[in-house]
Amino acid sequence: MLGSGLSRRLRASIAAVVVAAAAIGLSGCSPEQIEQRSDNASIQAQLDYVHAHWKSYNDAEYGALPDSDCVNFASQSLIARGWQMDDDWWFATDADGDPEYSDAWVSSTLFERYLRAHPERATELATADLSELQLGDIVQFDWDDSGDEDHTGIVTRIVGEGADREVYFAGHTLDSHYRSVTNATTVKYPGARVTYWHLATPTS
Repeated sequence: MLGSGLSRRLRASIAAVVVAAAAIGLSGCSPEQIEQRSDNASIQAQLDYVHAHWKSYNDAEYGALPDSDCVNFASQSLIARGWQMDDDWWFATDADGDPEYSDAWVSSTLFERYLRAHPERATELATADLSELQLGDIVQFDWDDSGDEDHTGIVTRIVGEGADREVYFAGHTLDSHYRSVTNATTVKYPGARVTYWHLATPTS
């Protein structure tokens, strides 16, 4: 009987730990011990960049935009992934070494329009079917459902399948490493609209 009681208490303790861990994940941050990795070297290079600079900004190389650096950060991660700049999406420095950006590099709304105009680079996914979503893909938010994109992040963790799938993302401005999409759209900004962009898989 004593052993049975200990076993029940042990199982209850384990269950409590599991529930607590799930609560931590849904609140927006997950332990680094559960970091997910990609088998694709280019995507992993993107993730490594995100993990290195989600809080420690690489402003010496790319500059930083006060209160609106999310797309700048996402764009940097895509360079780390292997994307090449073009006439509409680019970063440069002027003669004084100051950063210059195209509109699509720094505006969530214009970056959304850029992705929509380049299906060879990205494809919009229906939020009801995220079976193709991968680490390194892009998630955008319209916090007030106004029709303009307000925030851009990079997918850093995917848990579960189907309707139970939980997505976590990293981003600048509200600096985050593993922020829960569910938490962001039901607690912080109830009713926010979410757009997922599945990026073409690099060949490397």
